[in-house]
Amino acid sequence: MAELAIDPDVLERELAAELMGDPLDEIAPDDPEGDALEAVRSCDEGLEWLKQGHDQRLQGLRVFCEHRDPRAVPLLLPLLDETCPVVRMSAVYALGRNPSLQAVEALLRLLQLDSNAYVRKATAWSLGNYPDAPVLNPLIRALQVDVASVRLWASVSLAEAGSTSAVKADLAAGQLLLSLRIDSEPVVRSNCIWALGRLHDLLVKPRQDELVEAFVAALLQDRETTVRDEARTALEQLDNPELVDRLQTLLDEGLLI
Repeated sequence: MAELAIDPDVLERELAAELMGDPLDEIAPDDPEGDALEAVRSCDEGLEWLKQGHDQRLQGLRVFCEHRDPRAVPLLLPLLDETCPVVRMSAVYALGRNPSLQAVEALLRLLQLDSNAYVRKATAWSLGNYPDAPVLNPLIRALQVDVASVRLWASVSLAEAGSTSAVKADLAAGQLLLSLRIDSEPVVRSNCIWALGRLHDLLVKPRQDELVEAFVAALLQDRETTVRDEARTALEQLDNPELVDRLQTLLDEGLLI
């Protein structure tokens, strides 16, 4: 790692910033064709970079962490086996932006076995873009046993993986509820609340009730303000008049700030 020309921490932050939004979703209305053409040119250049040396490959990987182009997939897949963890991590992010069923087996292997937490974190994020693939149980396992940064993204991706059916939603919710109660990291607990809120409408009534009680418990008992705030937001977004009244009662009784 010391011989790399790029700091992995810097690359991690840059990739995270790039993944916050899709530039193709923000094409300027006054010149959509021009911006789309520029994206195509960037992808053409990125494809050539992926075929070259280490530094050029990193440049190409940045392109496909930002843009979607199915032509990149055959060039990205071999990079999942690179010895350099920065290349593996970047390829994983790029395959999250450019989902392909050909990548599922390799991504699941990385989530389970890769020794680098940055790579596993990237994989936990990317698998959220493969909700129809068999990713639910591996993400549940990651949320149970992996390091905090991986658990953080596994909880988010479980919302996507569970969104394809009521059965999957219930399985995902079961682990998210458990992690909300026992996980030591506030940001993971907050993400569990967010993910559960996304799954709420797919759940049967008893599970929905369990979810609401878990949110109320977090609101009243969690030691971290950020988690309590997330719980309150999630309860308010359920748009249930009875819950609104319950929150108001808690406020009137001085149990909420």
